[in-house]
Amino acid sequence: MLSHPPHSTLQCLVLSLALLACGVNKAACFLGEGRQIWQQPKPDPNIQDQVFLYDTFPSGFLWGSGTSAFQTEGSWDQDGKGPSIWDLFTQLSESLASENVSVASDSYTRWEEDVEALQYLGVRAYSFSLSWPRLFPDGNPRGHPNTAAVVHYNLLIDRLLEKQIEPIVTIHHWDLPQVLQEAFGGWKNDSLVGLFEDYATFCFRTFGSRVRYWLTMHNPYLVAVQGYGTGVHAPGEKGGPAVSLTVAHNLIMAHAKAWHTYNTHFRPTQKGKVSIVLGSHWVEPQNGQATAVNIEHCQQSMEAVLGWFASPIFGDGDYPVSLKNKHGSLLPTFSPEEKLWLQKTADFFALSFGPNNLRLGRNLVHNGQTVTPDLRRVLGWIKLEYSDPSVLLAEGGWFSEASAGREDTVAIYLMKRFINQVLQAIKLDGLRVFGYTAWSLVDGFEWNYGYTVKRGLFYIDFSQSNRTRSPKTSAQFYRHVIADNGFPKIEAATEVKGRFPCEFHWGIADSTLQVQFYPFSPQFTDPHVYSWNLTGDGSLHPVPGQKIHTKRAQCTDYLAIRSHLRLFASTGASHYRFALNWSLILPQGDISNVNIEALRYYHCIVTELKKLELEAVVILYYPSNRAPNLGLPGPLHASGGWLNYSTVEAFQEYTALCYKELGSWVRYWITINEPNRLSDFYSSGKEQHQAAHNLLLAHAKAWRLHEREHFSQRALVSLALHADWAEPANRFLESHTAAAQRFLIFELGRFLDPLLGTKYEKKQGDYPQEMKVYLEERARVMGLMGFPGSPLPTFTKTEREELRGALSFIALNHFTTRLVSPLPLTQTSSQQKQHGNHDCHILSDPTWPSSRLGQALVPWGLRKILNWVTERYGGALPIIITASGVDDQAPVKDKLRQHYLKSYLEEALKAHHVDGVNLQGFYVWKLQDGHAPQFGLFTSTHHQSKAKASMALYQEIIIQGGFPRDNTVQTCRLRELQQSCSTCAWMLKNKALLVFGVCLLLTTVMLTALVIFVIINKRNQTRGRRRGASRMNKRRKGAPLCSCPLAVKS
Repeated sequence: MLSHPPHSTLQCLVLSLALLACGVNKAACFLGEGRQIWQQPKPDPNIQDQVFLYDTFPSGFLWGSGTSAFQTEGSWDQDGKGPSIWDLFTQLSESLASENVSVASDSYTRWEEDVEALQYLGVRAYSFSLSWPRLFPDGNPRGHPNTAAVVHYNLLIDRLLEKQIEPIVTIHHWDLPQVLQEAFGGWKNDSLVGLFEDYATFCFRTFGSRVRYWLTMHNPYLVAVQGYGTGVHAPGEKGGPAVSLTVAHNLIMAHAKAWHTYNTHFRPTQKGKVSIVLGSHWVEPQNGQATAVNIEHCQQSMEAVLGWFASPIFGDGDYPVSLKNKHGSLLPTFSPEEKLWLQKTADFFALSFGPNNLRLGRNLVHNGQTVTPDLRRVLGWIKLEYSDPSVLLAEGGWFSEASAGREDTVAIYLMKRFINQVLQAIKLDGLRVFGYTAWSLVDGFEWNYGYTVKRGLFYIDFSQSNRTRSPKTSAQFYRHVIADNGFPKIEAATEVKGRFPCEFHWGIADSTLQVQFYPFSPQFTDPHVYSWNLTGDGSLHPVPGQKIHTKRAQCTDYLAIRSHLRLFASTGASHYRFALNWSLILPQGDISNVNIEALRYYHCIVTELKKLELEAVVILYYPSNRAPNLGLPGPLHASGGWLNYSTVEAFQEYTALCYKELGSWVRYWITINEPNRLSDFYSSGKEQHQAAHNLLLAHAKAWRLHEREHFSQRALVSLALHADWAEPANRFLESHTAAAQRFLIFELGRFLDPLLGTKYEKKQGDYPQEMKVYLEERARVMGLMGFPGSPLPTFTKTEREELRGALSFIALNHFTTRLVSPLPLTQTSSQQKQHGNHDCHILSDPTWPSSRLGQALVPWGLRKILNWVTERYGGALPIIITASGVDDQAPVKDKLRQHYLKSYLEEALKAHHVDGVNLQGFYVWKLQDGHAPQFGLFTSTHHQSKAKASMALYQEIIIQGGFPRDNTVQTCRLRELQQSCSTCAWMLKNKALLVFGVCLLLTTVMLTALVIFVIINKRNQTRGRRRGASRMNKRRKGAPLCSCPLAVKS
């Protein structure tokens, strides 16, 4: 039976009244409002502060790092230490038997090196745990402590204080003395509650004068569930839910005992604070739909983990109702006195948020919920559920693979995300978080994962006896964050306002246009003559034997063209980029079979654009993995596609046909769209290089053909490259900087260097020197491993001459920025297809805003890629962004795309105005959606082709010519509008008068025509009568008299 502080009669009366009220009105007793968190809108990706907040933490913020005794101390049987349950568990475990846990990180003897590591980081706090079996080998805290252990922890605490590092001491972090497990059954027995109180009392008395922050125990949920329920953790018991519930009950009572002991006997003199570290996961509703049912499922999931322990301590002193309903009689109960006694037995909320709870959280998801590592939302739930307590992040961090070594790049971005979520919670949500503990300080034994994963900021090679601490790149990152006290606002460059030049291309980019072969009226295809209602049924019937000649369709007769171009013209854009369908125009791949109707349709497109005074930018070949045969005519693909030089020759023949038939109306040609993406479709490195080689030659031949035979058309010819910016994934590693440069060389330099050379090396007609050197070294290394040599083809002298200067402008398709890290050469043979010949691994920063399809929005990447191209190739040739856009699932109010367009064009303006980049165009991808909302400025035809909000924004930017300070119409645009629309404006202004005038004119014409008709008709009648009379007179004058015979009488 547990003993508790006595209560007065008055207290008992108050308690009885409170319990009676709860019985009458259960709703009135509900303390938590955590459910509200799912009803609140999620962070808006269009608001920078909601995605990543640039700001600093409050002054005095407690930056720290932490470890636990069993994971790092080692020396498991030295200086009188007794065995813990984890010592025996690891020795008996088959999966962990080979792990060197007896030495671990050797922190017991190398604690001074740990303090030096803390100084390197610049932290203000160190969280560590005391080892119960080291202090009391027999487990009995009422006996004599182990002097060596007391000395050790005293030395550590004193040194920390000497270095102005605050000790945050955990009394129990899972390593229960084995003797207590054997004697009492461990935490299954409530006898341990009293023993823990005695142990805590010893710790407070011995070390408390120098310790301001105490944590009674660490993440009791994992002890109860994995230690005694599933047996994954020590002591390895598989008692199921019933035993877990009992263990959790005893752990809660033990914590409360310790808190009350400190509060009564030590707080008045030591003035410290005591709490318990509770772990949690986070869940979002099914499909993000915050219905009442979904919210309740999420609330129950949180109550099953965090609420299990937090509700008795921070709430009403009892378990959540959902746990009572779920477990029934299996769940132990608190007496009324215990409920009052448990409430508020923590001075702050200590939260553990890491992989252990998140992984277990997935097992609690049964209603379509999603487990996510959203620390900000967890903190928001705690604030609402438990009345805004002050919070210490007692454990924050993630695993890295053991193979990562010191280069733990992924850990940097997860740390960045977690810390910034804490900053957002403080600054935007008003939470009272006063510290963050990065877990852990050094690599150690990771419980049931052994040494297969690492969590330390400092690397330890466990195969080496000296256990040297080496800072990882995550330690360097954390050090910078601490020094800056967060993420201070970047001193923004002077805001750039201004306009792009008048000749700037405001464009829209599309893929291959679908050809509509048939006009809208049957008069162009149906030669029959019809009679109507012949049988009285009101239908048409063909007249037998009667046919007429059909009329050849005119360009204006194609409704698809008219509606499509009307849609495009409404944007205010001046240039329309689209692609021809090579396989449709030349189904056999040569001019033996030309699809005249397809060519005629494209001819109509370009001529109608010209009539509208709009420019066509025509792509000759638009490869796509969605199109059959990668967009090639079937016979060409069957013969090897771009691996076969015959495709180069066929492309030249196709290009000649297009120049001839369409060239008079096209000022801008793009031979091939994104050849750097097309080559990736081939399986091996050798094939990828060969395909890229032939694509380059095909472009050069098409360019030279235009120069030789169609120069009079005065068109400009280029090829369009996919040009995402590459940022080093880890700024602390030179290898990552080199990998980012290599990525750009392989992506862009491979195609631009042979055509343009570089600003520093005018040598043209060959691949980049950096690329050749890398592939040669790669071939040498791979050759040693039994792989063939460099796959890079070579150009002949004639081909080099053909390549030099074969580019009229630089066309780039830019969408996002990639984080790039190097792939070790030893892995390239198996991963080459996934990572390309550049041997780079592609990552993304989780703190960047991203679209539903995972495209990161990184506006500054556009400016960087423009500057990189200008720096390498000079500014003589104009650069045009021939495609840029983002998917947005919003049907009409596409806020994400609006943010994208505005921010990317602002960066483009900076590149033009500030950096001097010769940028002459920006094309938005794309005009219209397909079936579902994605990249279009307009909805699909199935949704009546409605203009989205981004279309109006783009239109406004076009009219203003950029971002002028006065938001006025650009002068050259104004002149164009005035010249082309002055008559339209007058007609619009005088519309009523104009309609009346037209009606009056028509009436006058009709009346005049009628009068003329009547006059002419009367005149004709008069003339007719006169002619008749004249003829009669003539007959009378010229004819003999008639002699009538006399009558004779008989």
